[in-house]
Amino acid sequence: MHVRAFLPRLLVLAAIGILAGGGVAEAAGPGMPADCHQGEFCVWAEESFGAQVERLDLRTANPEECLLLPGELEGKSFVNLMDREVTVYQDSECSTEGDFTTYPGHGTFVPRAPFLVRAVTIWDPGA
Repeated sequence: MHVRAFLPRLLVLAAIGILAGGGVAEAAGPGMPADCHQGEFCVWAEESFGAQVERLDLRTANPEECLLLPGELEGKSFVNLMDREVTVYQDSECSTEGDFTTYPGHGTFVPRAPFLVRAVTIWDPGA
């Protein structure tokens, strides 16, 4: 078989993969926020880390507790620079009836959340 016969299909599949990439965690790189620091979970009300940042860390958050985002914030982008996994919830009470996803620590950048984030749980690494 000739590669040329499959080329149009491959190009379509590649384009679909690129377009479907929204909400996917990315590695740090150019255009990533500089106002979130190691040991913090940071969230923004706009996509691509726009607007004022809100920070959570272990000084103000207990592991394994449901934490409503400050000021009724609905997060559209976030960064996990903690050394722990963090679960983000669509529901403000961390109910699993709505969407929820867990993100690893040490540098997870999500410029476009897959849903509005209203609460989080920071997990104890030993749990």
